[in-house]
Amino acid sequence: MSDGEHPPSRVPSEPPGQPPEGPFEEHRDLLFAVAYRMLGTATDAEDAVQDAWLRWSTADRAKVADPRAYLVRIITNVALDRLRTARTRRETYVGPWLPEPMLTSPDVAEDAELAESVSMAILVVLETLSPLERAVFVLREVFSYPYAEIGRALDRSEASVRQLGARARKRVQARRPRFTADIAERRAATERFLEAVLGGDINRLMEVLAPDVTLWSDGGGKIRAALRAIHGADKVGRWLLAVQGLAYAGAAPADMRLRHASLNGEPAIIVDGPDGPITTLTATADEHGRVTAVHLVANPDKLHAVAAGRHLPM
Repeated sequence: MSDGEHPPSRVPSEPPGQPPEGPFEEHRDLLFAVAYRMLGTATDAEDAVQDAWLRWSTADRAKVADPRAYLVRIITNVALDRLRTARTRRETYVGPWLPEPMLTSPDVAEDAELAESVSMAILVVLETLSPLERAVFVLREVFSYPYAEIGRALDRSEASVRQLGARARKRVQARRPRFTADIAERRAATERFLEAVLGGDINRLMEVLAPDVTLWSDGGGKIRAALRAIHGADKVGRWLLAVQGLAYAGAAPADMRLRHASLNGEPAIIVDGPDGPITTLTATADEHGRVTAVHLVANPDKLHAVAAGRHLPM
């Protein structure tokens, strides 16, 4: 069933004349969490939530038996529409496209499954799925929705949804990183990595980088960044040392300040300039405490949530 159709039940969810804010506000965080995982940016997710509100506010809610399920159907279809448009825009994006980082509470990182579902690494992997595969994966693997309910939300048969889910799961499993290091080890690896970069010692940096490490740098064509992913410890290390100590995003090195944070369930570093954040850094570590992936987000359009101190509802 698409979001434009009404469930068959006619059980009223609100007294006549009551405004729709109650159920919608009750589930707003859930709607944002679904949309963010599907769209990858806080801005797009919030826009999707606003579109969902418009559909919900004009719906015949007297026919809605389960507001939560109905709202999830709406946000899923709104996000699907936006994702199809966004994928076209991202084909012309300058340099690697990375998700918009969002602050998460430190205890999120203690839950490995929850942290992985919003990690920069997994959101990058989800970009390789088709819009429908991504919707099914998010609803099934992250929020544990039954296949039958997902089918109703997407107006597809349960068998079709199961096939989409199996295909998406297989593709994600082939590309997803293995989060074998616990939070303390990942935090320590991030700190060792940062110290090596700031120390300007290539030998020390080689010790903390895995041989097959990959670095993605997202400037969106607005801030200096590598236009392609950089692979291999030697190339990653030399690139990091080459840009370390240079003016960046209009801020001189002396005006930059580093602070530790939890971004997308991972230990991270936020680099602040005089007017706010100018880049974020997350590093994924393996079981040996070596960094296997580095994500740098410097596109100013993707730093609004961090600048505002907004946390991702889980």
